[in-house]
Amino acid sequence: MAEPSIRIVAANEASWDDLQAILTGTAGRCQCTRQRLGDREWYALPVEQRAAVLREAVGCDEPVDRDPSRTAGLVAYVDDEPAAWAAVDARTAFRRLRGSPVPWAGRLESKDDPTVWAIACLVVRRGFRGRGLSYALVAAAVDHARERGARAIEGYPMLTGGAEITWDELSVGPVGPFVAAGFAEVTHPSTRRLVMRREL
Repeated sequence: MAEPSIRIVAANEASWDDLQAILTGTAGRCQCTRQRLGDREWYALPVEQRAAVLREAVGCDEPVDRDPSRTAGLVAYVDDEPAAWAAVDARTAFRRLRGSPVPWAGRLESKDDPTVWAIACLVVRRGFRGRGLSYALVAAAVDHARERGARAIEGYPMLTGGAEITWDELSVGPVGPFVAAGFAEVTHPSTRRLVMRREL
């Protein structure tokens, strides 16, 4: 039996329908905008408006004259089926990160540095989990950020201790894919959360 083919593209090279096929359940209600908007604005918006915010950020189905370097994430396909998503952008694009204590505990660093990027969210579609797609996405996010001028990229993953964790908690991703992609621990701001970083 042939190994499945995994292909990862910038989100503006994917269709909006493909991205929506990945964002189901809790992820569908979020539309990957909570980190981007911050809690106050996010709670005030209905799902349809959250989706509009995401669609503008990712540029799916946009005319070819849109700047191809600007998109807010990556879409993974398994045998040409849309399977997973990673929100990857300049850290300054994620308003909730700015107000959260997690990225900044014990650090003296400018919150306004656009050359530091972040992986704010990882979603693997049901039916495609357990295939290592988070590992592939985090590795691809490193290249994606580097190609767009980032000097460093961060993630804020969770230590699971092998326990089953619901997606809304684990949307930041587990630690393993970040370690495998060469990220190093910067701080350990809570019992289960790490700040991890890779210089580019």
